[in-house]
Amino acid sequence: MNTFLSRLNTIFAFTLSVMAGLTFLCFLSTVFNDHKTLVSINTGKIIVKSVPDYSTSREKNDLGFVVFDVHIFNWNVKQLFLYLTAEYTTQNHKLNQVVMWDKIIRRGENAILDYRSMNTKYYFWDYGNGLKGNRNVTLTLSWNVIPNAGTLPKVMGEGSHRFAFPDEYSHHGLQ
Repeated sequence: MNTFLSRLNTIFAFTLSVMAGLTFLCFLSTVFNDHKTLVSINTGKIIVKSVPDYSTSREKNDLGFVVFDVHIFNWNVKQLFLYLTAEYTTQNHKLNQVVMWDKIIRRGENAILDYRSMNTKYYFWDYGNGLKGNRNVTLTLSWNVIPNAGTLPKVMGEGSHRFAFPDEYSHHGLQ
């Protein structure tokens, strides 16, 4: 009647029910959180160069170099994926978006970011000549929150930074 396997099954079912209830309570505790925060972004040295694109053709395209500062505060989540994007318009394309930098922050790591004079992680490449003299380039910081339980929100930070590329190409290095 009350064999070992039936008792083990009862304990297992009860444990699963309690774990499901606790996971649901964890989800309820974070479902209404507003993950937005004020972000401070600045730019330092801004250079644009005309370089040949050997992968597609012998035409020259614009390559931008931007030094930036980011300051953002701490979260208490399982993991956070941050990415800095530049958005601009050119004559050929109404909307251009380029990911310039990203970072993964795991639980237990220092999540207070205060970076000064950071170089971009990825090339700021424009297929054409849309960067030289472009006065309307906007940097925004966004992130994906990976919580312990619940939805996976994709959040854009409150605050952005607008800058302009120089009107002339640079012929020197980044020093």
